[in-house]
Parts: sequence; structure tokens; C-alpha cells
Amino acid sequence: MAGIEVIPSAKRLIKSLRDMGYDFAQAVADVVDNSIEAGATTVAIDVEFEADDSWIRIADNGTGMRPEELREALRYGAERQYREDDLGKFGLGLKTASMSQCQKLCVASRWNKERADISAYCWDLNHIERTNKWEILPVDRDGVAPAIRLPLKETTGTVVLWQRLDRILGYRHPYGEAARKRLFQMCRDVEEHLGMVFHRFLAGEVRGRKLKILVNGNTVRPWDPFCRDEPKTKQLSPIRLKLDYELDSGDIVTEAINIEPYVLPHQDNFSSQDAFRMASGPANWNQQQGLYIYRAGRMIQSGGWSGLRTADEHTKLARVAIHFLPALDEAFKINVAKMRVQLPGQLKDAIRDAVGPMIKLARETYGRKAAKRGGNVPGTPDDGGTTSGTKTLGSARTSATRGRAGELLTLDEWARRAMAVADPKERAAVQTVVAKLRLADAV
Repeated sequence: MAGIEVIPSAKRLIKSLRDMGYDFAQAVADVVDNSIEAGATTVAIDVEFEADDSWIRIADNGTGMRPEELREALRYGAERQYREDDLGKFGLGLKTASMSQCQKLCVASRWNKERADISAYCWDLNHIERTNKWEILPVDRDGVAPAIRLPLKETTGTVVLWQRLDRILGYRHPYGEAARKRLFQMCRDVEEHLGMVFHRFLAGEVRGRKLKILVNGNTVRPWDPFCRDEPKTKQLSPIRLKLDYELDSGDIVTEAINIEPYVLPHQDNFSSQDAFRMASGPANWNQQQGLYIYRAGRMIQSGGWSGLRTADEHTKLARVAIHFLPALDEAFKINVAKMRVQLPGQLKDAIRDAVGPMIKLARETYGRKAAKRGGNVPGTPDDGGTTSGTKTLGSARTSATRGRAGELLTLDEWARRAMAVADPKERAAVQTVVAKLRLADAV
């Protein structure tokens, strides 16, 4: 019996796909993935603020694409063969990431080293709204704007141009200083995000894929969450786990997962205060502790414990790298935007056991300076002047803050334990007391 093809409404589906959850920095990172796959050694992100005519350009010096390859790359759900270590997967990233931020996406490419033959096509929401067709618009040679043409004048590569930046600027008519400042603040956020997500590529740690990224001409510096340049950083023995996973197709995949635990130095043992501040990361110390999950060298998750444990002031120096290859995408449940990943259930106990010694060492490192200053006993909490804001309670309240075996507790730890044993009616009172204690400490 013959099937009946049912083609989705172009204008409805493309509008829906704009809301996949990308923010600006994540969308740029997804486009950079394509540049890395194309063998680019340099990716330049440039922003031009011209009110309604503002644009963002992501240009690389990769291998480029022939016209037929470019048309296929612009298809939603593009068909292509992925290598074992490729960063792409679904054939959606370039389109969904770009259109989540703008109403017009133009992509131009040059593949011929000898001649500057440039092919260019656009997705335009205005055209789709009028026609309700899955149509890309060709850009003839004379219509290729300088913003697209100039980066390809001397090299092969691809240029991605975002125009009508409705999701980025956030104004119907983005004129004035407020819109300009908003855009360039977002550029600083992008620089920080790319330095984190691609730090292994920027540092030349991914074989054959040394990368340079520029944002408005500024070189993006890698941000190493493990502070491996710090002499007092402790790296525990790496652990290699094997995972057998049955794919939806019924095939069994056996792949290795590499785990690298690190304990960062106490604040007093960093080489400088600037190094300590840099190590805090985009989300600051407590939120940056935990698991850093990498897919083919590209960071997917930065911090958090993925349900293994809760974030704890005392373990904020603990960070763990977990590496896997795209063959395990189904096992890790990675999503289209490469912004969500889950630990496979059969690995959780093994990973929890693997990081146990690191957690113990992180607690000891956190409390050691306090012991030397005559404060808490080793292994108990002391903020040590960090930016977290947690304070050790003074002697006037020690009777209220001693735990088992006379250990001293931070206010946060006392509050956590009190909330854990309080019934719903008592919790409001606990919160009130904690608020008063914080106020008293601040005086």
C-alpha cells in the first residue's frame, strides 16, 4: 500500500524550531562546531551595529562547500556521513541555531583555492511567511554583499551571516545606545562562553584541530576549568570505564569513557589573586564545581553533579572531566542543541565511586588553611576569604553551631541541617533565624 507524504507547514514548523532553547552564546558555539568539522584553523565572529541593519558574521577558513553541498547543508535534517569524532549529529544545528537568533540567514562558501567562486543562499522568514514553502533563496554573484564576500577573498571557507536580529537585540526598532550596549555586552559573554566550551581546541589539546577564535578582532583565550597550570592543583589518577549500550537500532556499542578528577588549590595557594578569580568561572565557584562533560573534545556540560550529589561549599574545589565519543550520544541522551546531557544510569554508581577520593581530598583542601590559622579542625568548613559569601560563625554562637564530635559548622551548613530535620511549619522559623544571623554577621 502506497504511503502518502505529508509535508509540514514551513512557516509554522520553522517558527517552532526557533524556540529550541538556544541563547546567543550557545547559538554561536553551534555554528563554530561546523567550522571545526570543515577543518578551519581560524573562526572570526564580527558584529556590526547599524540599528535595523545590524548583522553578525561567523567566518572560517575551512575547506568550504561546493554549491550542491551548500544547498544540502542548508536543508533541515541534512543528510551526510559523520566521522567518529565529528561534532555534528542531527543535520539541524546550523539552521536551528542561526534562526533562533535572526530572521534572515545567509550562508556563502568558497571551495576552490584557485578562484574566488562564491556560492550563497539564504533562509528568509519573510519569504517563508509569504509562500509557506521550504525554499532557500539563491544570491547571485552581484548580490553578494561585502560582509560575505570580503572574508572569502583570499581563502576557502564559509561565511554565516545573521541579519534582522530580532532575538538578539530585543527591540522592534533597535536604535540608540541601549541597544548598542546590549549587543556588545552579549559579545563579551560570547567570548567567555567560547573560551570555555572550546578550550581544548584553543589550547591545541585536540589532535589535528588547533583552533583560533576571534570576536571583533579579540583573540579568545581558553579557560581551563581544572587550572592545570597552577602548581598546587592536584590531579588524581585517571579512570577508564567501558560502557556496553544497545542503540535503538538494536546494535550494541562498546565504548570507553575517560574520567579525570582534579582538586583545585585553596585560595591562599593560587599563584595570584587574578588566577583565583579566573578559576571561579562564568557561574562562580559553587556552581562551577562538579562534572565537565566533553563530547569529542567539545564541552557539553560545565559543572553540576548530574544527580550524583548536591553542590556543597566544602567541595567547590572539586572538578571532574568526563570524555566520550559521539558513538555514545544515545546513551548520554544528548539533545540537538548540544546543551543537555545525562549520565547513563549504568554508569552512575561507577562514577560516584570514582570521584569519592576526590571529594574527600577537596574537603581536606578546603579546610586545611583554617586549621593552620587555628580555626576549624582539618576537613571542616572555612571560607578562607573566598567570594562565596559563607562565613564561619563566631564564638558567641558556637553552642548553636557545633555538630557531631564538636565540629564547627558554617551558617550555610547549619541551615541545611536544620532545614533537613524541620517539618514544613518549622522551616519558616529556621529561615527567619538564618536571615537574622546573616544580618548580625554583616554588622
